[in-house]
Amino acid sequence: MRILGVDTSLRSTGFGVIDVSGNRYTAVEWGNIPNAQSLPHSQCIKKIFQTISGLIERLNPDVASVEKVIYGKNANTMMVLGEARGAVIAAAAAAGIEIYEYEPRRAKMSVCGNGLASKEQVQRMTKTLLALDALPQNDAADALALAICHANARPFLAGKGNLV
Repeated sequence: MRILGVDTSLRSTGFGVIDVSGNRYTAVEWGNIPNAQSLPHSQCIKKIFQTISGLIERLNPDVASVEKVIYGKNANTMMVLGEARGAVIAAAAAAGIEIYEYEPRRAKMSVCGNGLASKEQVQRMTKTLLALDALPQNDAADALALAICHANARPFLAGKGNLV
């Protein structure tokens, strides 16, 4: 099974693709989609959609695992995050792949054993679990953690659960 994990953000969306064979996880590709502060909001959303669509077309994942919207005090920030997340969901839905969502704490728990793990801990553990040569950028590490989280959750979903 091939899983695409995506940690959405308007300015730096992280992505990570892993292959799962039994209990073995192998990183295929990871990185982030940077958007300059000067780039208009609509162009950021377009770039996220196009990049994720291209990754899906090129790497052919079976499912996508995205970060569930968390609640925040700033409504504008939450709206922008939701729009970026929508671009990712639309790209995956257009490609016909199932999309699952996980809370950030659950993804951190999945790789670190602690739902309150720091970004640095997630980076170190994804590097270790996937036998990477170097620490992944923090948004990419979060995306890889989301992919690992789905790989760990698969046996328990049985047609129910976090399907978006």
